[in-house]
Amino acid sequence: MQTRKPINIPVVAAPAPEDAMTDSNCSGNEMVALMVLGDSMTPEFSEGEMLVIEMGAPATDGSFVIAEANGEFIFRQLQLDDRGGWRLHALNPAYPDVAISGPGSTKGVVTHKKKPGSRKSVKYYEPQSAH
Repeated sequence: MQTRKPINIPVVAAPAPEDAMTDSNCSGNEMVALMVLGDSMTPEFSEGEMLVIEMGAPATDGSFVIAEANGEFIFRQLQLDDRGGWRLHALNPAYPDVAISGPGSTKGVVTHKKKPGSRKSVKYYEPQSAH
């Protein structure tokens, strides 16, 4: 099986904390949609599925995230390892895990996915509880 290089994913930055709150009760976090490309997150996520990501949302162990690693943005599962370090885990074992400094390296958390053209194919992801 050919190993693919992580792709660049354009990410919309959430407003700065001082701009996040206005006179309304909005949190300031933006929602963006991205399409899954490649097979690094199979079997849970298939190429062509649409992801909805809450930018700036706090990530915890087990969250599916968009994160910055090695100067690029990648889609992975955030995991806390046995030694207390953090990594971005690809569900497909053909791809290596990537060590990161912590949840602060994440840019957004996947809230749900949908297969294009199907109204009944939505799957929601609950925030993970911290370990």
